[in-house]
Amino acid sequence: MRSNLISSSAAVLKRNKRYVVWFYLMNLALAFVGTEAFSTHVHGILDHSLYAGTLLHGFDLATLAELLSRPEFGPMQSSTMPSMMLAVLFLLASVIFMPGVLLGFSSDHRISRQEFFRSCGHNVWRFVRLFVLFAIVAGIVGGILFGLQGALVKGVDQAANDDRLPSLVHFLSLCVIFLVMTVIRIWFDLAQTDVVLKDENAVRKSLSWGFRSTFRNLGRLLGSYVAISIVAAIILVVGIVVWHLIVPPSSVVGAFLVSQVILLLLLAMRFWQRAAAVSFHVRNSVEASVEAESRLAAIPA
Repeated sequence: MRSNLISSSAAVLKRNKRYVVWFYLMNLALAFVGTEAFSTHVHGILDHSLYAGTLLHGFDLATLAELLSRPEFGPMQSSTMPSMMLAVLFLLASVIFMPGVLLGFSSDHRISRQEFFRSCGHNVWRFVRLFVLFAIVAGIVGGILFGLQGALVKGVDQAANDDRLPSLVHFLSLCVIFLVMTVIRIWFDLAQTDVVLKDENAVRKSLSWGFRSTFRNLGRLLGSYVAISIVAAIILVVGIVVWHLIVPPSSVVGAFLVSQVILLLLLAMRFWQRAAAVSFHVRNSVEASVEAESRLAAIPA
């Protein structure tokens, strides 16, 4: 009996949870470096100001706005640019290291560092091409969908007598956009997995296979991705509620710990989706191999 795709991918993630921790620590280190410029600006002002208390023992939006508008704070771009650049660096690092993660997910044993980094280097250009194609496709489709959503909500708002109807249409259209963008995400996740596991140099072949597999198995794949996304949403909501109810406004350490647990779990949810794509690919390859052997056995000698 075949195991459920969600449970099988959860087992893969549990077996390879070190990748989640590595990516989390890399993100945390880059975030720490990226906030240094902002921290330096803030220390230079608040260390000699009575306004520090309103931010140290809670959060005051008016105080923060006044802080950012002061001439000695300097241009906002000088404080935010390092964090933006390091966010891009984390994205590039994810593209570089993800092939090794996918190889580890597909293996029934713990792969060595040499195998991990060999897969990363071997597939880096393929992943760059897939990432660029994903950005183009997702950008075009997302732009069209959000444009249609705006026009639809505006038309309903002008034609409907019920004030609740535009809000309902807005919500339902967002759900449709989420599903469509998730399908695109599944398509490219499968293509990336195929590139690594089949060592496919022509990414167009992996894209074609990923497209066909996505729509032939849309119910299973989309259901798995949406279910994991729902778990991620629950984690986010529960985390915010816990933060609000348990963590005192003056507790910087408490706020940091709760926020980092939320971020770690949300990162694990994305890796769970990646594991689902790998589990599907491995299962599909095994089924194709068994079917081919059955056909060969049926041929008379």
